[in-house]
Amino acid sequence: MRRHLSPLLTWGLVVLVVLGVGCGQGGVSAGATVSVYVAAPLCEEARRELKTAGEGAQGVMVHAICLAPVQRDRRVRLAVAGSNARRATEDSTSVAFLESPGPAAGFSRRIVESADIAWVETSSAAPVVRRVLHAVADADDSSLRDAVRESLG
Repeated sequence: MRRHLSPLLTWGLVVLVVLGVGCGQGGVSAGATVSVYVAAPLCEEARRELKTAGEGAQGVMVHAICLAPVQRDRRVRLAVAGSNARRATEDSTSVAFLESPGPAAGFSRRIVESADIAWVETSSAAPVVRRVLHAVADADDSSLRDAVRESLG
């Protein structure tokens, strides 16, 4: 017994095939945006470095997203550290997470790295941001997240 596909189902399959052919070819599109999540004490420096560099590389915009402060009144707020890490993992544009040294440093590491996002503990954001920009510029057809993680690893 021979079955025929309905015209609507046939049209849907054609659309999926056409869309699928274009996916994954040619790497990242010009005009794409990636995000670097930055601990509060490092954020101003990271933004300044991005502005100096033109806020991107090879047509890919790089944004610094400032995280909530983990310390308040000399107290470490681990719930905030966890929330910051989860925020980065839920963002599909996230390529790196910059943590400043301190009592909460490392708390977010497992959460962030489980999402294959580069995690870096640093007291200076500028050199790390420059490395992110170089990784974005040098990325081939692979994932920018992977390229940045390998560059910072």
